[in-house]
This record gives sequence, structure tokens and C-alpha cells, in this order.
Amino acid sequence: MPNSISEPEREQRLFDVLEGVSRTFYLSLRVLPKNIRIPVGLAYALARTVDTVADTKTLAPEDRLEHVLTLRRLIDVDGDVAPAPSVTEVLSARDLGDAERRMFEYLPEALELVDALSSKEAEWVRAIVTVLSRGMEFDLEYFPAETSGQIRALGDWEALDQYTYLAAGCVGEFWTAITMLNEPKLDHWDGERMSEIGVRFGKALQFTNVLRDIPSDLRIGRCYLSADAMARAGVNPPDLFNPQSADAIRPVLVDGIRIALEHYATAVDYVLAIPRSCVRLRLAAAWPVLIGLKTLQAVASNPEWLNPSKPARVSRGSINRMVGLSFVGVRSDQFMRTWFRRLRRRVERAL
Repeated sequence: MPNSISEPEREQRLFDVLEGVSRTFYLSLRVLPKNIRIPVGLAYALARTVDTVADTKTLAPEDRLEHVLTLRRLIDVDGDVAPAPSVTEVLSARDLGDAERRMFEYLPEALELVDALSSKEAEWVRAIVTVLSRGMEFDLEYFPAETSGQIRALGDWEALDQYTYLAAGCVGEFWTAITMLNEPKLDHWDGERMSEIGVRFGKALQFTNVLRDIPSDLRIGRCYLSADAMARAGVNPPDLFNPQSADAIRPVLVDGIRIALEHYATAVDYVLAIPRSCVRLRLAAAWPVLIGLKTLQAVASNPEWLNPSKPARVSRGSINRMVGLSFVGVRSDQFMRTWFRRLRRRVERAL
């Protein structure tokens, strides 16, 4: 990064990119304490760049995988390197939106900023992007091509548990390490225990994403639900294409929601373990849990959960009200615990 660019300008350039490619996570990113924003923001930007390559439908899965692995090697290198032309040139020529194009153009700058982090922070940023990219690699290798007309499910709930670690659980380890390094008020934390809790925090959010996105994932050949659980319910993955099958398959959905709720119980412990005086850090951790539980409630309450035209969503107005209320109650353990408990009960009542 040129010396003429100040630290606030560097941060603003990063967040200008992130604002265009993230929604709810951007809220947490912006409220984080200043010394934590850059490493977390860079990790998100790099992972989002690789994920865009993995998800593009204009390249064959094997070509996407090649580019994902190239980007992984590029990000994992410590030093001044230029992005591989085979990645940036191919993607810049594809049908990307303006926000995604800016993200790809920002890649060389992001890599320079990683090199400028402390050695520990840089190591963790590279490590988390590597693990997340393995989840993308799994998707590209395990599931059929989106246009093949085929569909494949995960074998059992354990397989989904392993996948949710690669897709989000690992972020809990990264988040814990970065925040403990930069926040002295967390010196009393047991790093190993909080890292384990953080993994379950991430799994809760990814389980929610999986359950919310079942209809859209099916239409690209991916079913993250347990094939074993579906077989016990007397259904097969193709049955999920029929919205009329929602009642017959609902026990499998309910199983997934209950697993997610157990992870959320641990996520609540994580939020409340953050000292009340660390308001920004508490808010950044609380918002994903609140939005996740609201999303899970929307999934559980949706009688047409298999209909891609009837997705379960949390409205922007609801999120804004949640954000405003959280500023009032975030310093109170009792207030937050009661709020989390009330949201959980709403999910359970919808089952």
C-alpha cells in the first residue's frame, strides 16, 4: 500500500468493498472495535472473493476448483506477489456485478494489507481462508454440476456437522483468536474452551443458512440434509422438489432445527462470556445470534418451506429494530439472556 494512503483511508477502502458484497455480517464488521476490524474484514473479503469464484455458473466445476486452489495458494503466500492472471483475467471477463468486480480489483491491495498485519494476525487470516476454501472445494467435488439435472445429498447429520465446520464453524476459532489477541479484557478467557464454543457458534449460523436455503440449493443439485434421516422418513432427495411433500419431509427439517438450537444455546454462552464493558464486541457477536434465531423461526413457521418462491426471510425493518433494541440492553446479561430465550421458545413453538 502506498505510504501516502493513511490508515483511516485504508480501512475505508476495505469497507467500501465489503459493504457491496455483504449484508448482515457487515453490521457486525462495522461495530467491531477498531483494532479488530481490519483482520476480520480482510479475512471476510478474501474468503468472499474465493467463494465468488466457487459459485460462478459461467465456469465448469473443474475450472472453478482449479481457480479456487490457485487463489488458496496465492493467499497462503507470505510476501509481495501479484494475483495469478488466470484467476483475475477470467473472472473480470465474466458477468460479475459492480460490487463483485470491485472486490476482485481490490484483491492485490487486500493481500498487501495481510502482509502488513502482525505475524500472528496474518497467520490466522491466511489459515481461516484456507479452511473456508476447503468447504468450497468440497462443494465442487462432492455435488454434481448445477446444470446436470442430478442431485446428491449428504450421508448423515455427522457429514453436515463436518461441513458446517468448514463453512462457518472454523470462523469461531478465528474470531476467538483475533479478539483475544486484541482485547485485554479477554485475558481471563480459557482460549481452548472459548474456541470450542466459538466453533458451535459458527455451526449454528451455518445450520440456519442450510435450512433456509434448501429450495435454492436443491435447484443446483445440492441437498445438505441427511440422506439417512430422509430414508427413515420414507423420502428421497428428488421428493424435495415437490412443495406438496413439505409435510412428509418436515420431520427431517425439525431434526435439523433442533440441532441448530443446541448450537445456538452454546452461542448465547459465547456472547454472554464477553465482558459487559466490551460493548462493541458484544454487539458484533449478539447480532448474528439474534438474526439467526429469527431466521430459524421464519423457517420453522413457513408451511411452504420447500417452495423457492416463498423463502424464509427476516425483514430489514425487523433487523433495524433488533439493532436499536440491542444498543439499549446489551450491557445487561439478564436482558440479553431473556431475549435469546424468548426467540428460542418462538422457534420451538413453531415446530
